[in-house]
Amino acid sequence: MSRFLYLALALISLALPIQAETVTLGDRFYEVELPAKPQGAPLILALHGGGGTPDQFARTSGLGRVAAKAGYVVIFPAGTGRRGDRLLTWNGGYCCGAAARTGVDDAGFLRAVIADAQTRYGIDPERVYITGMSNGSIMSETFAAENPDLIRALAGVSGTMDTNATKVQGRVPALIIHGTADAMVPYGGGRGERAITRTDFASVASVVGAFLAPWGQGVSQTATTIDRRDDGTSVTVLDHRKSGKVVLRLMTVTGGAHVWPGGRKARLDEGKTEEIDANTEILRFFALYP
Repeated sequence: MSRFLYLALALISLALPIQAETVTLGDRFYEVELPAKPQGAPLILALHGGGGTPDQFARTSGLGRVAAKAGYVVIFPAGTGRRGDRLLTWNGGYCCGAAARTGVDDAGFLRAVIADAQTRYGIDPERVYITGMSNGSIMSETFAAENPDLIRALAGVSGTMDTNATKVQGRVPALIIHGTADAMVPYGGGRGERAITRTDFASVASVVGAFLAPWGQGVSQTATTIDRRDDGTSVTVLDHRKSGKVVLRLMTVTGGAHVWPGGRKARLDEGKTEEIDANTEILRFFALYP
């Protein structure tokens, strides 16, 4: 094959649209972006933040398109609430909104989504990954902690689960990305200055400890720093390894705000880090557990 023909075919493949659709599941729904070959593909569940929607999170994060091109089926499930006003939330235990107050069975819904994706698209049930932003991160961490048999790896961004009420039931590799200047879900825990709930959030350190606990003794640590841009932020990467493999990666964004790094957040000036891209880091981490 000539070089020019190869480049032409590559450009054509990049131009092919990602298949996207909305699926109704009982009285709930999810949006999905499909790779060229969904049969046997890994699945990423991507949970929007409190007050968001699947479509909003897909657009602002950009995760669906980049992950689908990498071969993942990407599902953006919907929380519950007033869809028209974008007040959908997840019941992550101590947060957030009506979902938590009324005890919505979001864990049951996510299990149903995984089962439906297996039947409908033929995803690989042994390669199910989960991520989320803010309230979606809280829900993702909580679901992974309570369902380690279903989740291959987790990535939580700017949200901490209730570590006082939730115990990690098994070994789940985890990536945690969180900014030290997060005024919604404080890095050190407590009530955020700009939080729209009165939740006393758990600290990032307590979440790290909870997900490390099932790995037992013999976990080593290595730290590196990323500071390539003059944007007022830097990133400390703390890798925890067991038998040489990273089982938990903590990416602390010093000066980072309540944001999905690399995503669209045009109104945010301070704390919008350019040091890392969350989508890149999440896919890189998930690739450690194929």
